[in-house]
Amino acid sequence: MSTPIFAGKVALVTGGGSGIGRAICQVLARDGANVAVADINLQGAQETVSMLPRPGDHLAVTMDVTSKASVDSGLKAVTDKYQAPPSLLVNNAGILKSSPFLDMAEKTFVDVLDVNLKGTFLVSQAVVKLLLQQPGAAGGAVVNIASLAGQVGFKNYSQYAASKAGVMAFTKSVAGELTKTGVRVNCVLPGVTQTPLLTDITTDYLNEVVAKVALGRMGQPEEVAEVVAFLLSDKSSYMTGSCVEIHGGYGL
Repeated sequence: MSTPIFAGKVALVTGGGSGIGRAICQVLARDGANVAVADINLQGAQETVSMLPRPGDHLAVTMDVTSKASVDSGLKAVTDKYQAPPSLLVNNAGILKSSPFLDMAEKTFVDVLDVNLKGTFLVSQAVVKLLLQQPGAAGGAVVNIASLAGQVGFKNYSQYAASKAGVMAFTKSVAGELTKTGVRVNCVLPGVTQTPLLTDITTDYLNEVVAKVALGRMGQPEEVAEVVAFLLSDKSSYMTGSCVEIHGGYGL
């Protein structure tokens, strides 16, 4: 029987309490990782842990990715449990708020960028700094969850699209800076995916977007999770600074 590809590795997944984040946790745990499930909603994180194989090997931790203090506190809990920082990181925490550009409040714009972009920065910096203090840093991998919206834009979600375009640019920039450390950084661009975030989108607009998908359906969280696992694994060892589209052929 072959050894699971992530056996002995610690993975941190932000926004792991639901949706794509939960699916990523499930795939990583299936493949042998010890998963730290971070979420601002601790109950959601705990529910995810309870769904994983070997639940005692995993950790639910409260983390507000917009707060450096909260990120540092959550990371301390992870390193205390595993006696090592995570070598695999998935920046998945994100929020979605509908607002037409002309009516958008400043707070709506700032809140979305704080979680989606600033949060990716804060967690990435904290984890990589810790990782580079370890002898095994060269095996580190980061995957950021961007979005098709960051590439093509979505009506009434300009702040969300801007935040995800920022995640793409951030990914490429940081990947270039970290090449000599052996830490790889990539991102994925999911299209419309069946998660709790869709409750913010009207049925009419959702149907309009899905109509442009060549495969004729929404994606499932597990389909994104499998690509994320590939990017975290040594199977993608020649990939860094890549942004991989997972959108069912949107616009084809």
